[in-house]
Amino acid sequence: MMKIVRYSVVAVLVLGALYYAGTGVPRINQTTMDERQREALTLVQSSPAIGAATILDAMNDHVRSMKDRGQGVRLGEWRVSHVEGDIYEIRVQLRDQSVRGQWFEREYIWHAHLGRKKVNAASLPADGVTPKPPDADPPTGSVS
Repeated sequence: MMKIVRYSVVAVLVLGALYYAGTGVPRINQTTMDERQREALTLVQSSPAIGAATILDAMNDHVRSMKDRGQGVRLGEWRVSHVEGDIYEIRVQLRDQSVRGQWFEREYIWHAHLGRKKVNAASLPADGVTPKPPDADPPTGSVS
């Protein structure tokens, strides 16, 4: 009987470790990226965000606040793909749980223009963390 209990405890510990490894903070595998892809990823992650210093900080702050409230959350792996010329697309999926237990998945997409050192939100979720660029033409006086 004690043998069964010991094996059960070991099995629970192994399953717990696997679960933790699967839901922990994702690692960015930069060894498979070329220099331009790393530059695009860094440009996006270090760009200013609404409510945080950088986009990476905003994403990590959201994950931390969800975990602090005891809600489930999973930030996926950051993925970079070449679009054309100096334009790269950066994607990350965020899966989080509402207070009612329902899961939501959003994909954040940005386009990094390396030549101009500019980042544009390319999805609605990304638009919610990316500040809008200032208008080129400020509004003129009042309309009579």
